[in-house]
Formats: sequence, structure tokens, C-alpha cells
Amino acid sequence: MRIVIAGGHGRIALDLEQLLTDRGDTPVGLIRHAGQADDLRQRGAEPVVLDLESSGVSEVAAVLGGADAVVFAAGAGPGSGAARKDTVDRAAAVLLADAAERAGVPRYVMVSSMGADAAAPDGTDPVFGAYLRAKGAADDDLRARPGLEWTVLRPGSLTDAPPTGLVTLAEHTGRGSVPRGDVAAVLAALLTVPAPAAGRTLELVSGRQPIAAALTGS
Repeated sequence: MRIVIAGGHGRIALDLEQLLTDRGDTPVGLIRHAGQADDLRQRGAEPVVLDLESSGVSEVAAVLGGADAVVFAAGAGPGSGAARKDTVDRAAAVLLADAAERAGVPRYVMVSSMGADAAAPDGTDPVFGAYLRAKGAADDDLRARPGLEWTVLRPGSLTDAPPTGLVTLAEHTGRGSVPRGDVAAVLAALLTVPAPAAGRTLELVSGRQPIAAALTGS
């Protein structure tokens, strides 16, 4: 498969690109800076410099031509303010969905966040509240698109611990953490076996089930 990954230089995306390359797929990573390209090439991915904050639908759709799936793994990142949570975590995800529909890409997997909600309150951190609202609004937009075979994946707290391959994957898991490497492995599995997860919003934390079994519910 040819799989285009928005946020192609993120830590989850880099792990996913390596997994896809290892199994014979062709990952394409969308990056904002040309200086990131070699990191993608080292993992067998094709880098494409494209800023989703300043691109139009036609420009993004041209890059998606011939793709079998897209993964939205981009994010404004730590240190960014509320405005960029909206332009990246919401608007860029919506743009990628618009472009996928225009390019005829059937599959869209969204890396969201546990607690994402378009109506999330600010709580004690207004920027984090803006992040949860932006992710929730992007999820809502994707779920309203019957033309896409979508899955929204909502990981718990991300860690840099070594991946275990053992997870809990369900509509409601309860709070927990999960290594980034396991998130990447679940994404790879969702792209391989989409049917059990298509049209579903799933939370992900570390658990006791192998990923394949967690995905199929066995």
C-alpha cells in the first residue's frame, strides 16, 4: 500500500514509517521542513515538503493521488498556543480529509487524543483545553464523512518506554498510558486490517492483549 502520513517527522510517524517499510508498504511523510527529509529516508519513507497550514485542497490532493490510505499524525506540538491548536490539530486534519475525498483515497486514520471533545472546558490550562476542542472538532468532522473509511484512534498518555505489543483497544478503556511504539504498531495494524475498526472511535492504552487480538476482539 501507499500510505501518506501527515506529520511525517513526529515520533509516532517515524516509527510507523519504519514498520510500513519493513512489511513492504510505501510510506510517504508530509513534512514542513526539508531538513527533516533524511530522517524519513533512513526509514524508507518518501519525504514530501508540504505545509498543511498554508496549502490548499488541490495542492494536497495532488500529493495524495494513488494513495491507499492517509494517516493524520500531525500536531502543533508543545509550546504552541491556542491559535495553532486550531490551525494544525483541527484545520489541517479537515484539509487532509477534504483532499482525501477529492483524490479518491478510501481510508483515513486519525491520531486523536483521549478526552478530545469539541466542547471541552479550559480547566486549569486554557491551551490544553483548546487542544482537546481542536482534536474533538476534527474527529467530529471526520465521523461525518460517509465517503471515507475512517477510524479515530485516541491514545492515552504517550510514553517513550519500549513497545510491548500488548494493549487494550476499545471504545472506552479508562485512563492509562501507552508507548509511542505501540501506537505506531496499532496504526500499522489498522491499515492492514481496516474492517474491524472502520467507522469506530477507539481508545488505546497499554494492556494484556496482543495487538492483532485486540483489533479483532478475540
